[in-house]
Amino acid sequence: MEITLTTPALLFPAISLLLVAYTNRFNTIGGRIRTLHSLYKENPDDVILTRQIESLKKRVNLIRNMQAVGVASLFLCVVCLFVLFAGKLFIGKIVFSLSLILMMISLLLSFQEILISVNALNLELSDMQKKSDP
Repeated sequence: MEITLTTPALLFPAISLLLVAYTNRFNTIGGRIRTLHSLYKENPDDVILTRQIESLKKRVNLIRNMQAVGVASLFLCVVCLFVLFAGKLFIGKIVFSLSLILMMISLLLSFQEILISVNALNLELSDMQKKSDP
């Protein structure tokens, strides 16, 4: 397979959009944590609230890791461009492959965070359902 300077450059828009999406998720969760913190101060014995806070802690850590791995992937894309520019095709392929692997790890972490998010939403729905049942 032939790799040129344009090959790693193709990932720039995708990685940038992913990082924006990850940042938006982080900001949304940050707002949710602040809201839950206020509620927790009012009622620290609420079991559902405690479980939600634990879920958010996991999600914040996952998003941090998603962002870190995504940034590392982008960094390796840039390194790959320099390596290819220097004419080192074999090393460029290795660096680009590592960049793709990091992107896959970032996407897997994103999927794991989505699963935790769905569980948290189901927890809130079950709490509302309990309150509406006679």
